[in-house]
Amino acid sequence: MPKVLEVCADSVESAVTAARSGATRIELCSALAAGGLSPDEDMYRMVRERVDIPVRVLLRPRSGDFLYSDAEYELLRRQVRRFAALGADGVVIGILREDGTLDAARMAGLIELAGGCGVTLHRAFDVCRDPLEALETARALGVDTILTSGQQAACTQGAALLRQLVQAARGKPQILIGAGVNAAVIRRLQPQTGADAFHLSAKHTVESGMRFRREGVPMGQPGLSEFAIVRCDGAAVRAARAALDALCPA
Repeated sequence: MPKVLEVCADSVESAVTAARSGATRIELCSALAAGGLSPDEDMYRMVRERVDIPVRVLLRPRSGDFLYSDAEYELLRRQVRRFAALGADGVVIGILREDGTLDAARMAGLIELAGGCGVTLHRAFDVCRDPLEALETARALGVDTILTSGQQAACTQGAALLRQLVQAARGKPQILIGAGVNAAVIRRLQPQTGADAFHLSAKHTVESGMRFRREGVPMGQPGLSEFAIVRCDGAAVRAARAALDALCPA
């Protein structure tokens, strides 16, 4: 499979910056601070109007675990159907059973609705019971990509499992390394794992343009500044692309 530098973006501005800075694919979501949730249709349409690289859409109805109620599963079904119809290059999904195994039946239902577009199994994989078993289940379902940190908080801590997964997968599905990725991490992990696909958000904080500021009135989680806006850092994406190109020439 071709090398991948995927950037996770939760705004139109970040998606455009990522595409201009060398990303090969966008994972579009909302609410990166919550680990990424489903975006809305209008944001997707605006991104598609402005970028010319593939866009996969993260579909996650809420933060928290990946054991979904019937209503949450129905919402996922509707979202997969909608974004596939809109021409998304892929959907990014994941559902677990209460015993920690991949919910193959529900995943199969979503993949059927995706209608042949690409399918990434997201980091639900990183909290499953048995990663090698989940890899084989994903392969049988037709998943083409697994996003993983090697079942650790940061991918650098999961290097041993990542190498094992890359060797076991043999490109089907492609192992996409995420969680803490930057140029230095690519230079470190690519030789250790043999991976040719990396996922990063390249976040940096942009100062708000507000001159009048009423402090101490949080709109969300207390402690998070309302005047610090998180966007994609183009320089970080360019550095990551240069590192990947050096290690995985075309």
